[in-house]
Amino acid sequence: MKKKYFFFLLLFSIYTGLGAQIKLSEYAEVSIVTAGPGNEFYEAFGHSAIRVQDPALNFDVIYNYGVFDFNQPNFYLNFAKGNMIYSLARYNFNYFLASYKNDKRWLKQQVLNLTQAEKQAYFNRLEKNALFKNKNYQYDPYFNNCATILRDLTKSVLGNRIVFNSNTSKYTGSLRQLTNHEIHWNSWGHFGLNLISGTRLDTKASFEELMFLPDYVFSSFRNADKLVGNKLKKLVLREDTLLNFKEKEPTVSLLTPFLLSCLLSLFGIFVTYKDFKTNKRTKLLDFTLFFTTGIIGCILIFLWFFSSHSITPTNFNILWAFALNIIISFFMLKTHLPKWFQKYLIILILFLVVISIIWLFSIQVFPLPILPLMILLFIRYLFLSKLLTSVK
Repeated sequence: MKKKYFFFLLLFSIYTGLGAQIKLSEYAEVSIVTAGPGNEFYEAFGHSAIRVQDPALNFDVIYNYGVFDFNQPNFYLNFAKGNMIYSLARYNFNYFLASYKNDKRWLKQQVLNLTQAEKQAYFNRLEKNALFKNKNYQYDPYFNNCATILRDLTKSVLGNRIVFNSNTSKYTGSLRQLTNHEIHWNSWGHFGLNLISGTRLDTKASFEELMFLPDYVFSSFRNADKLVGNKLKKLVLREDTLLNFKEKEPTVSLLTPFLLSCLLSLFGIFVTYKDFKTNKRTKLLDFTLFFTTGIIGCILIFLWFFSSHSITPTNFNILWAFALNIIISFFMLKTHLPKWFQKYLIILILFLVVISIIWLFSIQVFPLPILPLMILLFIRYLFLSKLLTSVK
């Protein structure tokens, strides 16, 4: 949710206590609303929300679990630590519709096949969640987001009367593969997400886990049934296209991660070749490589052990981005390297071999832009090892 709308939506979500007293008429409808992807990275997967409409009461409200504010105190620090606080905003549906129309994103709704009692229960649950004391929640991009909450809320209202038909989904891959399908492989968002994500994303996704994506919520609800007495009936009564814009294609910047990685790696290999010919060592290159990989490694260690992110543990990117390199980098500014450094280089080379095996067997799939960098590191480490050997 764009921050320019945040305070506007917050204003409209203040009157949440009034709705709890409303008794919906027989004409009321509860709908799952699905939006297409937007231009920003956090909009790349689309969006899901819930609409409650009652023409008899002139009532048309959207319940939007995707509201966050960049201006929250310590927003970026909390984001890094995994403490991502999102909010449920309750406001007039026309404002929601206008926002997506302005962004030229398609919008569809699925009217749920509910009894009067189920509509009222759904509505009451939403109104309770929209209260000021309840509206904030701990966001997780895979396991507690705007899409998964709709799945869980519907299950809590309908209980064992809802039947999701898992056999209708032909997808058998991992969460990482599904994520990578949604965003361009050579975008900075794709690179960053795959860099910080560990093996949790490489395990086979269950049917319900697929519903972290709004598109999968849409298709899962379309194929779901509801138990009415002893008979199964379709959960979705009808589908409506509210905005019919063409789906936005992923875009990338001119300076892509893979291009930058290739350029830097070619430069590093060229310098290494010159050093090999002159039997010298470019200290600045070594300092830069060790310091940069060390910094990245420290960030990955922090995200693994000191944050509450669900996807950052067990991240084997720390094998090439080795945290101790940040300390070693300052030794690289000296003319003479310590004797133990060659053993350290052997460990780093072995790490590169291990990470290649991990990648080969898909234990963890790594972002492609690190491949040129790994080649550079391997060549540089071998050169440094040979140089130390010749000095002896």
